[in-house]
Order: sequence, then structure tokens, then C-alpha cells
Amino acid sequence: QVQLVESGGGLVQPGGSLRLSCAASGITFSIPLMGWYRQAPGNQRELVATATSRGSTSYVDSVKGRFTISRDNGKNTVFLQMNNLKPEDTAVYYCNARMSREYWGIGTLVTVSS
Repeated sequence: QVQLVESGGGLVQPGGSLRLSCAASGITFSIPLMGWYRQAPGNQRELVATATSRGSTSYVDSVKGRFTISRDNGKNTVFLQMNNLKPEDTAVYYCNARMSREYWGIGTLVTVSS
């Protein structure tokens, strides 16, 4: 059974930093594509960043230069380093893994507020 478990969310002041982690279990090979999505209240879920097992990354424009996605392929773990956080980054952040099918974590809440 494939499971994705996120950690690292919380409350942070504007300008602060957080690091999210997502560990995938139940998989014996390197996941081709892992990423982070987020959903703010009243909004649709949006793609934040993705990283392939070969090291290619992509970001939504609103987080470029502030967020960095990285992976530990051996452990099927993906990270999201979030710097210079803004109130509009407040959302539930979901880990995603894409193989022959797609898997989701349950989400971790990030709140950016003074």
C-alpha cells in the first residue's frame, strides 16, 4: 500500500521560513515525479512545484525565487523549502506522487500571519 506522509507545516510570520517533508512508503523504485500542491480556503488546488527523479524541477511563478523543491530519491522523499513566506502562501499543502497512478498525502497546514 502506497502512503505519502507530510510534515513540517505550522504558523510562521511573514518573511519567515518553513521546510515541508513528504515521505513515500510502499514503493520499491524511485518515483518518476513528485511534487507539492496547495489549496487555500475558497480556492482550487494549485500546483506549487514538481521534481523528477532525474533532477528536473518546475515552479509556479508566484513562488519562484522563494521556494525550492528537492528530493532524496533513495528514500522517495521530497522536500519544499519555503523562504520569505507571504500571507498569500497560507494554504494546506499536499504532497503528490505520480507513477502509473497518482497518490496524495493528507496535507499539512501552512499559516503565514503576524
